[in-house]
This record gives sequence, structure tokens and C-alpha cells, in this order.
Amino acid sequence: MREYLDFEKPLKDLEGRIAKLVKSKSTKNSVQEAIEKSTDQLAKMEEDLFANLSPWQRSQIARHPQRPSISDYLEELTENVIELHGDRLYGEDRAIIGGFATWKNRSIMVMGHEKGKSLKERMRRNFGMAKPEGYRKALRLMKLAEKFQRPILTFIDTPGAYPGVDAEQRGQAEAIARNLLEMIRLQVPIIAVVTGEGGSGGALALGVADRVLMLEHSIYSVISPEGCAAILWGDASKSSTAAAALRMTAPELLKLNIIDEIIPEPLGGAHRDISLTAKHVSKTLETHFNQLEKIPLPKLLKQREAKFRSLGAFSSLQDGTKKVKTANS
Repeated sequence: MREYLDFEKPLKDLEGRIAKLVKSKSTKNSVQEAIEKSTDQLAKMEEDLFANLSPWQRSQIARHPQRPSISDYLEELTENVIELHGDRLYGEDRAIIGGFATWKNRSIMVMGHEKGKSLKERMRRNFGMAKPEGYRKALRLMKLAEKFQRPILTFIDTPGAYPGVDAEQRGQAEAIARNLLEMIRLQVPIIAVVTGEGGSGGALALGVADRVLMLEHSIYSVISPEGCAAILWGDASKSSTAAAALRMTAPELLKLNIIDEIIPEPLGGAHRDISLTAKHVSKTLETHFNQLEKIPLPKLLKQREAKFRSLGAFSSLQDGTKKVKTANS
């Protein structure tokens, strides 16, 4: 059963009225006309609503409980998946899954965050918040991909790395930093796709890639809107204001040259049609992998390093103030 977000309540109400009319099975012209009129009204309402989403509303769609996760994309896009487990240092982290797979007759290494579907599974997956062993597992798989010369594909969907005491005791910060260091010099093409919520270092630990792509309604930020609002104003109810200030949506990040392309979603979000979303993802991936495979390795590594070194650079103005310098400025 489809779940509705708060701002989708008008859609839910209208769909409910249409369902009642259809269920009545009345053949009266007045009822059929009411169904047609309401259906047209619903289509127009959806078009207007989703064409003018606020950053906070996009954040809600990115976190939708029915939003497709890496397991959905693996099922839709790949074959011959061989899931690999453990970091060979501490244990298994179910918040990150990955392994070898076949996609469009290519053998690739694919990995990403898994939040889970049911409450029981989400708890088992720790709601997609990985611990150090999760990031070390991911790095182990990346090294395997490099050894066997397989391109790497990562799916990012996490509120952030797990901030618990046990994670800190086992070196959470070092594990994330190690991934950043190693990914920048891995000698295979890497593509990262932000499919839902790209939160802080927990997302970046899988995001140092030659191409960074985002689904249309996903978000990518150093902190959550709630966390930002709590720090700046001491009031989490100002999350919508924080979401706008963070410039965390795909269109904003494309303007800032943080990402390389936006992958379109079905009207209303990826959860409305997972198969169609997967087709959009696959088509975009094919374009970028084809481009990356033609680039000589030394040039590819230089471009990857330059891509991330250009982010967040500053230049001083004559009046002593600082100005953000984007990748293309």
C-alpha cells in the first residue's frame, strides 16, 4: 500500500474520492463524468505539486519509506550477483551490501547503503548507518575490483555514518578518511549514485568517484536539515528553513558543480515506479561508463583528483572577503 507524505494529503483525499466512485460501479453518466473530472483534476494537482517542490519537500521524498534501495536496483538492473561479507578485521555490517555482479554484459563491483524495508529489517540494517566495519568492507571490495580490473558502482542512501560509542571506539573517522584516500587513487572507473539521502561523511565514504550522479528528488549534504536547524537556531522545527539554506537538492548541487548529472524520476518520486526509475538509472550509467572507459588511466586519475580538489576552493577579493570558487569559475 502506498504511503503518503504530509504535503501529499490533498492527493490522498482526491484519490480516495475517485476510488469510492469507481468502487460504486455505477453506470450513471453523472458518476462517470465525476470520475473523469476528478481524474483530470488529480493529474493537474500532481503536476503542479511536484513541479514546485521546496527543498524540505524534496528531503521528505528522498527519505520516503518506500523509496527504492540498492537491493531494488540490484534486482532490476543486475544478474549473477555474488554478495561478499565482512571486513576481515572485525565483522559484518549489514548497513552496506556489495559484491560482484553482471550489468549489461559488464562484470562490475557494486555496493551501497541498505536501509531496509520493514521495521525489523531496518533495525537489522541500522537504518543504513554504517559502522567502521561497513566502510572497511566497502574498501575491501573496492580493492578486489581494482585487482580484477572491474569498474565500481556505488549507491548512496544514508542519514550518515553511525555516531555511536562502539563505532567511535573502532575508528569511525579513520575508516571514512581511509576510504576517501584510497578511492581517489583506485585504478578503475568509479561512478557514485545518490539514490535517496546522502548524509555527511557516511555518504562521502562511498562518493569519491569519477562521476557523481543524483536522482531527481535525492539530497546530498554535510548535515541533515534537522541537525543544521538544531545547531543554528536550537530549534529542529526550522528544518525547512535549513533545507533551503543548505542547497542540498540535486538542481542546486548541479549548479555548484558538485554533481555531474541528475537522473529523472517518475512523477511523484522513484517509489511510484521502481522499474522505470531503474531504466533511467541504467541508461545514465551506460552513458558515463562508456565515456570513462575511453579515458586513459593516468588521465582518469588526474581528472578525479582535480574534480574533488576544486570543490570548496576560495579566492580572496580586494576587500579581504572570501568568495566561493566553483569548479568552472
